[in-house]
Amino acid sequence: MREFSVPAMVDIPESANLTDAPFTRAAESPGTVVLRRRGDGDAWRSVTAGEFAAEVTGVAKGLVAAGVEPGDRVALMSRTRYEWTVLDYAIWAAGAVTVPIYETSSAQQIEWIIGDSGAKAVFAETSAHLAAIESVRGDLPGLEHVWGIDAGDLEDVTAAGAEVSDAAFEERRRSRTGADLATLVYTSGTTGRPKGCELTHANFVSTARNAVQGAIAEIAVEGSSTLLFLPLAHVFARLIQVATIEAGIVLGHSDIPSLLPDLASFRPTFLLAVPRVFEKVYNGAEQKAAAESNVKAKIFHAAADTAIAYSKALQDGRPGFGLKARHKVFDVLVYGKLRAAVGGRVEYAVSGGAALGERLGHFFRGVGITILEGYGLTETTAPATVNRPTAIKIGTVGKPIPGVTVRIAEDGEILVQGVNILTGYWNNAEASKEALEDGWFHTGDLGSLDSEGYLSITGRKKEILVTAAGKNVAPAPLEDRLRANPLISQCLVVGDGRKFISALITLDEEALGPWKERHGKPASMTVAELRSDPDLIAEIDAAVADANRSVSHAEAIKKHVILGVDFSEEAGHMTPSLKVRRHAVVKDFADEIDALYS
Repeated sequence: MREFSVPAMVDIPESANLTDAPFTRAAESPGTVVLRRRGDGDAWRSVTAGEFAAEVTGVAKGLVAAGVEPGDRVALMSRTRYEWTVLDYAIWAAGAVTVPIYETSSAQQIEWIIGDSGAKAVFAETSAHLAAIESVRGDLPGLEHVWGIDAGDLEDVTAAGAEVSDAAFEERRRSRTGADLATLVYTSGTTGRPKGCELTHANFVSTARNAVQGAIAEIAVEGSSTLLFLPLAHVFARLIQVATIEAGIVLGHSDIPSLLPDLASFRPTFLLAVPRVFEKVYNGAEQKAAAESNVKAKIFHAAADTAIAYSKALQDGRPGFGLKARHKVFDVLVYGKLRAAVGGRVEYAVSGGAALGERLGHFFRGVGITILEGYGLTETTAPATVNRPTAIKIGTVGKPIPGVTVRIAEDGEILVQGVNILTGYWNNAEASKEALEDGWFHTGDLGSLDSEGYLSITGRKKEILVTAAGKNVAPAPLEDRLRANPLISQCLVVGDGRKFISALITLDEEALGPWKERHGKPASMTVAELRSDPDLIAEIDAAVADANRSVSHAEAIKKHVILGVDFSEEAGHMTPSLKVRRHAVVKDFADEIDALYS
């Protein structure tokens, strides 16, 4: 199949904007709980629709008083927290455009995003963020206001807007329509300089409503809730934020350091995460079992095999009596503990950003947490396709969401058209023209559609490696298979223009502790020392051999090297959304790559 379309289930009026949902709900049912925010200890304080709208109104009036005009850009640099959502909606209510900046961004990146977007103001979370902005402020003549979140400036902004009348505020809030720009989301820059994706109010409202009512309707039920911990500067988390506000799903905020205790106390009904999070959950459970005893390790592996078999049986038909019995036993011994670790109420999780892999997908469904894998980009307002709870095909990224059409071009590239497509790239007509052709967005990804319209991702068009012998090799399947090994943190398959395919492999330091104990290695052994340890080398060799079984001989990894350091965002090797910056890794590890071919 070359093209598959799903008609929109929800049509929105041209006048619709992102602030309609929270303010309509506040007017009609002000006492309804719409968010929960951290209180003292592990307590969560409920925030009603009326309270949320009042906070948004106060900040928005302050922005109006500060001279922020409709269409002005306001930057927001912060980790995921309650104030992020308040500020996002306040910026929209003031008629302005939110420009997210990752909390981990460097001063140079901050300067580029604020300067390129022409932001008039910026909210920054910490004193370190404020210092970074101050260090480049001399090169940002258009930046008029810098407000600190932790510094208490939100109260000052709100106080400054006390003189703005309700009528003036309401006129400003209603001044934006669906066609107006809502946000500039800068791509995380796996290649080249980040580009500002122009996403409108209609992009977010229509995508969210069609996703909630059509694609994940079984998740968005009464009493549902989610705990956001991915960066809200990323479009994936941002769309979920909007979807919860649109659908009345209770929203909470967390971050990776606080995640486990927050999950236990918040007890969400669904989650969203990138595959690396699910890999770490699985690998962590496996390592913990192995560290306790050989018996526990055998029980975990038997439980994992049973979960996978049970999920496959659900997909192919019905589990038999014996499989059901084993599954029930392991539910008590293993699965229940894994569900309890994420609060005990999670039934579904949405995964995106990279390939999850069939084994993990089947494992978690067998455990009782169905992962709905999807596909999308910043340019598609996050989702383009997603698996539905009642129509899931593990190993694919699902069907198009309502209002979206997916087409496979002659060269295998995935093209997308629909309610979710950006209007263009800010200040970059050339890139806009290249990416958008006749209403179709050219994703740069390669894929295929099956007879039922399910999409599978097969690689990245610009990342296809062509060996010296002319063999085209997609690195993603090999890399995904290798990362599934608990000892491997990241890997990069190389070989463009070379005689054969090779790989750079990094070690997961969290997994090394239990491994050293299990293999009688000194706890003090460093990654640099482990690189030459025969036992560890044997395990990595086995992982490479396993990955090679999934490809032809010409595509197989012939040589690999274990690096002494992991790829990191700080070193410029990873994006904030945990994607490897291929060009940066190839540049920084050029000597190691050359050594593989010498």
